[in-house]
Amino acid sequence: MVNSTQREAPLALTLSHLHHSYDTPSGSRPVLDDVSLDVEPGEFVALIGPSGCGKSTLLRLVAGLETPDAGTLLADGTPITEPHPSRIIMFQDPTLYPWRTVRGNISLGPDIHGEKNPEAVTAAIRLVGLEEFSRAWPHQLSGGMAQRVALARALINSPRLLILDEPLGKLDSLTRFAMQTELFRIWKSQGFTALMVTHDVEEALLLASRVLVFSPRPARILADIHVDWPEPRHRENPRLQELRAHILEQLETGISPLSLA
Repeated sequence: MVNSTQREAPLALTLSHLHHSYDTPSGSRPVLDDVSLDVEPGEFVALIGPSGCGKSTLLRLVAGLETPDAGTLLADGTPITEPHPSRIIMFQDPTLYPWRTVRGNISLGPDIHGEKNPEAVTAAIRLVGLEEFSRAWPHQLSGGMAQRVALARALINSPRLLILDEPLGKLDSLTRFAMQTELFRIWKSQGFTALMVTHDVEEALLLASRVLVFSPRPARILADIHVDWPEPRHRENPRLQELRAHILEQLETGISPLSLA
């Protein structure tokens, strides 16, 4: 993790006419259908859609973990063909190593690359508010605290793009609310580009600068909604309720394209 004066610029993404499918015993199963998308540097884009429609597959393609059947994937104009440390993915499960402390889990990336940086580890721990638990073991942590460790472990690598696959999906409501606030704060302070899958429409509207609504599988983009209401964002804001109703209607119908400003 580096300070704001040293941090590299956030990534821009260009996805053009992506198609992807999986082979199954009953034949090929398409999951993405002609998906095109531009993400500006520093944007926070949330993906909403039915379960199994292909949202997580799209994240894996962007992370370089899979290669699309057809189409173009670019990061700052360079083709995405494999994983890269500038693109860090965070999954729903924190997957902490039980034999490493909080500090040890967060320092995993630098340790693997032989880049010991205790100051950066301390800064990451402070960023996610775990100073008092730096020497705790994973089994001593709550679900929310474990997710904070996973977030710090991702951030210490100074990602230019943070890819989030339902990172708050298994948390209880109160912890999830708190983590939403923290994630938004960290995104604003760190300036990376963020691409997140969530099934919570309200969460998408609270965090993202844009919300993309996907159709049932094979996924295509039904709506591209720019979230323009002021900060700090509040759940009771009428604009949130209005946008939420539009998104839920689109998810229910799943047909005509929609673009809201």
